[in-house]
Amino acid sequence: MYVSPLKALSYDIERNLRAPLRGIGGELKVGIRTGDTPQKERAAMLRNPPDVLITTPESLYLMLTSQAREMLRSAEWCIVDEIHAIAGTKRGAHLALTLERLEAVAGRPVQRIGLSATQNPLEEVGRFMVGPHRRCRIVDTGVRKELDLKIHVPVESMVEPDANGGDPLDPLEGGEATRRSIWPAIYPELLKLVQEHRSTIIFVNNRRAAERLALRLNELADSEIARAHHGSLAREERLVVEELLKGGKLPCLVATSSLELGIDMGAVDLVLQVESPKSVARGLQRIGRAGHSVGDVSKGRIFPKFRGDLLECAVVARRMRDGAIEPTVVPRNALDVLAQQIIAMAAVEEPLPVDELYALVTRTHSYAELSRPVFESVLDMLDGRYPSSEFAELRPRIVWDRVGGTIRARKGSRQLAVTNAGTIPDRGLFSVTLPDGRRVGELDEEMVYEARPGQTFLLGASSWRIEEIGRDRVIVTPAPGAPGAVPFWKGDSVGRPKELGEVSGPSPAGRSTSRSRRSKRATTSTAAPPRTSSPFCASSRTRRAWSRAIAPSSSSASATRSATGGSASSPRTAGACTPRGGSRSPRGSATSTAWSRTSSGPTTA
Repeated sequence: MYVSPLKALSYDIERNLRAPLRGIGGELKVGIRTGDTPQKERAAMLRNPPDVLITTPESLYLMLTSQAREMLRSAEWCIVDEIHAIAGTKRGAHLALTLERLEAVAGRPVQRIGLSATQNPLEEVGRFMVGPHRRCRIVDTGVRKELDLKIHVPVESMVEPDANGGDPLDPLEGGEATRRSIWPAIYPELLKLVQEHRSTIIFVNNRRAAERLALRLNELADSEIARAHHGSLAREERLVVEELLKGGKLPCLVATSSLELGIDMGAVDLVLQVESPKSVARGLQRIGRAGHSVGDVSKGRIFPKFRGDLLECAVVARRMRDGAIEPTVVPRNALDVLAQQIIAMAAVEEPLPVDELYALVTRTHSYAELSRPVFESVLDMLDGRYPSSEFAELRPRIVWDRVGGTIRARKGSRQLAVTNAGTIPDRGLFSVTLPDGRRVGELDEEMVYEARPGQTFLLGASSWRIEEIGRDRVIVTPAPGAPGAVPFWKGDSVGRPKELGEVSGPSPAGRSTSRSRRSKRATTSTAAPPRTSSPFCASSRTRRAWSRAIAPSSSSASATRSATGGSASSPRTAGACTPRGGSRSPRGSATSTAWSRTSSGPTTA
């Protein structure tokens, strides 16, 4: 069994298995079971089980909760690919319980093999995979990948990115104005690099940026040189653009995390990252798409979008060279995931002994520290034993026989467990289909609410015209050449791990020095100059100048202004930083920001 966190990676593995199996002359059948597998193929798989089953964590959970669990009794090996992508989330806790259920169905130990190129620490990931009562052998074959990595800033000054730009009043079609925008300088540089290489992947951090960037590159080149690739495209559409890039017919793909994990994209010469990748592991995965063969150099260029982003890009690039991957922290005792799995297990095995259930749960690393009282409180909740009458409307899902020490499912529990599988939230996306039912992709609910029949939009860098908007789907027809609106998806940005935030901020020594200075100033004056952790605000020399300018004997802001020279153009105080709670005066204005010892914040004099 091969378990992949991405459906796209599952199909990629199945395709890459064909040639080796033909080469060894093996009579092995390979089957794929994901959310996109048609019902006809699922039924055929039950009659003739495959020798190699490729699936996802959620599909494996569904098979264990249905009649398909019978074909899993012969499972001997289970490979979990890209294990780092799920170990640090509740999805990993869900998979850990699913693997224990798989071993219980097989009736014998199933050898588990975890794979990843960006795991840290290896011991913690190994414990997550096998649990506290088994031993894990770590095979560390990692080598430091040679990187040709640079940060590319396409403007002279990121303070005024439009200093050498064109007409500042001319807005671009996608909604980003040229006034004080770095985008008009980024687009030509991206196009130049794409044209200088045979195959390029551009990574962005959200799907709207992928669609917009592909559109701009095609407009600048006057031909289709780029296509968008993200999770809201149908599998068939993604396969088409992947084959175009691997076949040399398309020089560029603009992708999100959909191409980040291990998907074979052939020989990629260059990877461009627009904006910080937000983590070292993500940066290594993305830049590693270039030069993916053994011994090749991974060539990547990072384009920051603003000054704060430039700082983060510099930190990420340095830690990528050092191999300082963020450590994986496995979440413990996720009770909502536990409740879902208990209902699923009770629905397929009646009666289910409570002691055996508790032993199975605590064999996982995610629930090794789960106490018996907490476990029984989850059973109480599922049995309808609520703390007050306010929860009386919630239907119990199991029956707990406390005398016999068993549980069994109530009516409708199996359907509940199947229709609410996994931890990936349902965001209410509308399916985009052709009139014949073929799927094109997905759109955000809010965008569909604002759309009307006859309107055109872009999806996958292709134009589509809305013919009908239904209850849960949008029926479209191709509209080649027609201008369309760039779609948007809410809540699409990626987060930044805590470790990267700590490294990007002030150093511990700087914080301790700043605290000692503040405590020293507090003994002489009740006022204090503003403190900032931003490297682009006031320097330490400017803060010392503010400190010297404060007159302890002054009782008004005017006295402080006299001590500093009374002019906003003074190099000690002019526009250095915005004080906390105050406003920033424009450079060269007739006002200056001063500090009054009788007030709790800044006073503009």
